Amino acid sequence: MKGRFDLSGKVALVTGGSRGIGAGISLALADAGADLAVLFRSRRDAADQIRNNIIDLGRRCELFQHDLAELNGLDAVVDDVVDRLGRLDVLVNNAGIAHLLAFDQVDREVMDLTFRVNAMAPFFPAQAAAKRMIGRGEGGRIINISSTNGRVAEALLAPYNASKGALELITKSLAIELAPHRITVNSVAPGLIETEIGEEFDLDPAFERYAIEHIPLGRYGQSEEVAGAVVYLAGEAGRYTTGQCIVIDGGLTADQFPRLRFFKADQA
Repeated sequence: MKGRFDLSGKVALVTGGSRGIGAGISLALADAGADLAVLFRSRRDAADQIRNNIIDLGRRCELFQHDLAELNGLDAVVDDVVDRLGRLDVLVNNAGIAHLLAFDQVDREVMDLTFRVNAMAPFFPAQAAAKRMIGRGEGGRIINISSTNGRVAEALLAPYNASKGALELITKSLAIELAPHRITVNSVAPGLIETEIGEEFDLDPAFERYAIEHIPLGRYGQSEEVAGAVVYLAGEAGRYTTGQCIVIDGGLTADQFPRLRFFKADQA
């Protein structure tokens, strides 16, 4: 009998699935038994590597190259996944972009690009995938990788914050409309994850120490810790969870002020 986290026989499409959090998600889904369609933008070497790793786990893996800033063609990607792998059971919208800019440096191009990749690009593959899932009549799973920035704002990231907030409400909206078809739609909101700490951001090196001091668990997260939530939502264990957001942030957004380190035990 299949376990509640067993994805054998399922096919999952992961956007941005060859690097960082996306790579961790792709490997975790394959380890749970799913065959993978991995969508990547430009790094063919990374895509080939993750494909080899998935094949080593005994699963099928097909690669699809597409720049999510280009919304045209996303329906065709979903069609290609079904044509090459036979079905589509799980869609994970993982890819995203961010620019570290003061609000008065944000131009229309940056705002447009951020919303296209972070909010519109997840919506249209979800639309196409849902149509396929409805037609097959067996339900399905759509999982959007959001961010704690979709719940709590951060300076110098206004377009990113807003786009992730939009993704959270897209998630809830689709969850309502697709529930009658047994398609669940949820989001996973990572905090500071070691694979994407904004390596291109021009910040004082002291930021890392400051950030860790404000995370109750005292460290950045790992991609596999995000991937565990995705596996839960993708399988039978998550079949009654929809319209929800699972936050993976080491307690960061739970702590309004990092007061604990200023408390002296002998005052108790």
